[in-house]
Amino acid sequence: MSINSDLLDILMTSETNSSKYDIQINETLFPITDILITHSPTPVNEPTTRGGVYFSDKFAYKMKGVVKDLSVIPLLTEKMLGPNTEFGELKITTQINHDGSTLDLEIFTNLTNSVQTPDSIELSMIILKLTSL
Repeated sequence: MSINSDLLDILMTSETNSSKYDIQINETLFPITDILITHSPTPVNEPTTRGGVYFSDKFAYKMKGVVKDLSVIPLLTEKMLGPNTEFGELKITTQINHDGSTLDLEIFTNLTNSVQTPDSIELSMIILKLTSL
């Protein structure tokens, strides 16, 4: 994993960070809201390759968000483990203000779970990589 912990700390704690996040799937942008980023344990006792498909450490940076455009649902099936043998990465873009300048960020994630309601879908993801542009 290539996570810039300084950028992640700023993203997690900044009161001035963007309220605008977009998730890009197949060159289409979908607004994603209600973002929550945490650093929490995973259900493994030691770093391992889970199911021979993806690597899991004992702790991971996790991200949750809500997409209200339900046209995203058929595109997500290509990105989830289950119907596929590999996770497809999801790219989320945002901006944060730091030290008087604006940073454009790209957050690359794996989708681990989704919960659909009649008017939205909540995505649970593990952050793989965080980069500034």
